[in-house]
Amino acid sequence: MLRDYSNAARMWTPSAVALNQNLRKLWADHVYWTRLTVNSIAGKLPDEQATTARLLRNPDDFGAALAPLYGPAIAAAAASLLRDHLTIAADLVKALRDGRSATAAALQTRWYRNADSIAELLGRINPYWTVDEWRRMMYDHLRLLTGEASARLAGDYAKNVATSDPIVAQALGMADTMTSGILRQFPAAFSH
Repeated sequence: MLRDYSNAARMWTPSAVALNQNLRKLWADHVYWTRLTVNSIAGKLPDEQATTARLLRNPDDFGAALAPLYGPAIAAAAASLLRDHLTIAADLVKALRDGRSATAAALQTRWYRNADSIAELLGRINPYWTVDEWRRMMYDHLRLLTGEASARLAGDYAKNVATSDPIVAQALGMADTMTSGILRQFPAAFSH
């Protein structure tokens, strides 16, 4: 009996699976620690500083994942943009919590500009990612996080909890997009 290996190129090797698992963990950590930080800020909880510090490890973890493939300069740029993404979000939640609507509006604008910068960087470094694709995903990410934070600040805890599943699913989709592009760009690095 002859075996059909026509799909062999689409099968993932252990190193490809490990890449995907790592990127999924990084994006899951991103939204998990963002959620906890939003809740801490909204409630002025005593764990706000510790939770925020843990959240801010996430950009460095992303940088460490990207560095072997894209080099230290691109990894540092990505980490810096992600750090800005998270600190702008935290400042935005504080402004909304404190009723500073003009500040919140300015931060929202900065947040979306930062998302554009993230999309531009990712679209530039990998020929299998597009700026438009990453912009759409980042805008979806911001829209979902805004809904989560708004529900929390309004005391609508059922809605706040209900937003969690779509946020996680969307983040995992970004991880899978990253994985797909990296595997296509660097097939030899993930052939084993």
